[in-house]
Amino acid sequence: MASTSNDTGTVPDGSVAHWTDRKRYLWLTALVMPCLPFVAIGLHAVTGLGVWLWLGPIVILGVVPVIDAVTGLDRSNPPDDLLDALEKDRYYRWITYLFLPLQYAGFATAFWVIATGDLSTLDKVGLAVTVGFIAGLGINTAHELGHKKEKYERWLAKIALAQSFYGHFYIEHNRGHHVRVATPDDPASSRMGENFFQFWPRTVFGSLRSAWRLETRRYSQRGRHPFRPGNDVLNAWLMSVALWVAVVAWLGAGILPYLVIQALVGLTLLEAVNYLEHYGMLRQIVGVPGKERYERVAPSHSWNSNNIATNVLLYHLQRHSDHHANPTRRYQVLRDYEESPALPTGYAGMILLALVPSAWRRVMDPKVLAHFDGDVMRANIRPRSRQKVLARLGWSSDSAVSRSRRESEPERAGGPAPTPMVHGGACPGCGYTYLPAVGAPREGFPAGTPWSSVPDNWCCPDCGVREKADFIAVEQTSP
Repeated sequence: MASTSNDTGTVPDGSVAHWTDRKRYLWLTALVMPCLPFVAIGLHAVTGLGVWLWLGPIVILGVVPVIDAVTGLDRSNPPDDLLDALEKDRYYRWITYLFLPLQYAGFATAFWVIATGDLSTLDKVGLAVTVGFIAGLGINTAHELGHKKEKYERWLAKIALAQSFYGHFYIEHNRGHHVRVATPDDPASSRMGENFFQFWPRTVFGSLRSAWRLETRRYSQRGRHPFRPGNDVLNAWLMSVALWVAVVAWLGAGILPYLVIQALVGLTLLEAVNYLEHYGMLRQIVGVPGKERYERVAPSHSWNSNNIATNVLLYHLQRHSDHHANPTRRYQVLRDYEESPALPTGYAGMILLALVPSAWRRVMDPKVLAHFDGDVMRANIRPRSRQKVLARLGWSSDSAVSRSRRESEPERAGGPAPTPMVHGGACPGCGYTYLPAVGAPREGFPAGTPWSSVPDNWCCPDCGVREKADFIAVEQTSP
């Protein structure tokens, strides 16, 4: 096999011909996690110790960070000429598919034990928390599936989200977060000076509002009201309602508080990961007056980690830069980039750090400052904490802030203006092509809608990342 260059990744020269996926069978360990409720129940039955029912947080926040520290980093990347074959290897897909039946088998078993077993209230809460941690990992599995073009995988994503009643994540993440990431407009991008407990309500409720607005806008473009079965927020919520009603009908109304507990734990685990991924990152404004826009997402806009244990448990979620650049790319081919800022350890350990705001600031604020070459004004700062952040980092006055902005603006604000397009357009990220003869009916643009009538802020319906201004002009052809 011929060697290929990999200027932006970290594949060592000469290694391509001998490359193999050393994690091929390690990925199977991701399927151990949804089995934790069974292990917890079994160990409790054998020992009588209620502590085992808290196995979810013990393993994910206790054991995994230790394994991360012991096993170290894996920065190996698949070579370019193997990406296509690796993407098509269905072995990797089945690992994500199998997570779902294990997730729901553990969910059903645990709640049956909570309802019928001889457990104290504390023990029941512990088991519900363990189930909630698996729900959080289920949201991550939904994240992997929801980005894919295959419709059945997108529906599997909604099924995975039903347990945690967080189905709107499917819409907001793909069409909201990926468009606005690392900007003040994104509720899922944490800001410098914002601790996790301040971030949680902003992202939870902000993401919910955003998802509903996105679907409302999609239907308004078609001249319809949003209260329809095809509304992806509503049909995802209906799946959760159906699931929870079925569980309450089966096990009684007394099970409802524990359903709420596991859902809150699951969504909190997700939002803790969101907090880590873009803390303080800010895309700069580029373009000429009247055509300003945020610069394209680059590897420098996401915090990465290559700690191998968390990476195999989260399907390479920690290689977040490549994911944002190529959202439809499957987890096994995501690559590491040298220019991506790196977290001190894996996500599991960083979640623990985020729970102690003072420790988080001591570790992460200097890293954000270093990432922006000492210019804190290039960071995404929480408005209400702005003066405190500036004072803590030695920015003594607003005049110094203004001077920094003037000095750095010429370097940041350049870039070509978007080029108007009069024909169809092809997404340079995922290859989706808009043809006027076909249109995009689901997005509110029926067949015959010219490319010039599509709004400039319209995003690719497949990858949800590239806007119209990024599209490559193509000649209009027949479908």
